[in-house]
Formats: sequence, structure tokens, C-alpha cells
Amino acid sequence: MTCGTQEFEYTLDTEFFRNMESEDIIKGNVKTHLTVNCKSDYYELDFTLKGSIFIPCDRCLDEMEHIVDTDYHLCVKYGEEFNDENDELLIIPETEVSLNVAYMLYDTVALTIPLKHVHPAGKCNKGMAKYLKNNAVEGYEDGFDDDEAFDNDEIENSNQVDPRWEALKKLTENN
Repeated sequence: MTCGTQEFEYTLDTEFFRNMESEDIIKGNVKTHLTVNCKSDYYELDFTLKGSIFIPCDRCLDEMEHIVDTDYHLCVKYGEEFNDENDELLIIPETEVSLNVAYMLYDTVALTIPLKHVHPAGKCNKGMAKYLKNNAVEGYEDGFDDDEAFDNDEIENSNQVDPRWEALKKLTENN
């Protein structure tokens, strides 16, 4: 094993997230810098990721931008068999000659997504916000109290109900 440092640059784009079969990330552009420092018996990997991804808003389902600015450090060591039980140490079989970091990069980006991700007040899809407010969808009552979240003209225009829903509603009312 030759000791030393190597640096790599990657761009995680929409195609990357599509290839990872990501349901959480719609598209993105994240610049990645990887420094690999080879020590005598292990490798240190330092990832720096900066850019943005687009994820669905939990409230209205329209896409919203999420800024990614994170670092990740990992040590990689050879051993008898694969072991990823430790977050800071990855052991790979001695027979492996390369390491695919794609899943590490994806996981690092995905872990920056907050549990609850919603547009700021007034930025959600107006039609969906109206539907959620009018139908008192559980968990959304508090999210639509401020009037700036709604444009009253758009709300009035979206007030028409599909006649198929009316027919279904009558069926439930008869029971």
C-alpha cells in the first residue's frame, strides 16, 4: 500500500439521484470534494458536499429547494469480511481492489434532509393549501392560520368540486 493523499471532485446531479432510485430527492446539483489520505494500514476519507437538492414539500407536495452543506469523515480498513456496523469505520474484504462511494455520497446528502420539510408561509401550492385547510386534514390545521399563505382570488377559482367526488360523498352520507 503506497501512502499519500489523493483528491477527487464529483457532481451529484439529477441523473445521479435518479440512478440511486431516490424517491426523496427530485433533482439536485451538489459539488463533492473527496480527499483520500492513505495511512500505513487504513484510508481516511473526507467528504465535503455543497449545493442544493429539490425535495417534495410535506404539505403541498410541490418541490422545494434544500441547501446541502455538510462534511463526512470515514476510515476504511481491510479485513477478512465486509463490516459497516461502525459509522466511522468501514471494513472491506482484502480481496476488494476498489470502493464505490456513490451510496456513501447519497446517504450523506439524504441525512441532511430534515424530518419535516415544508415551504415557508405563503409559498405552498395555493390549491393544495386550500384543500387541506377546508378539509381539516389532521396535522395541518395550525399550518394554514396566517392569511398570507393564501391568495383569495386563487382560492375562489379553485373552489369548484369534481362531480365524481360529490357522488362518492353522497354514498358515504347515506351510510
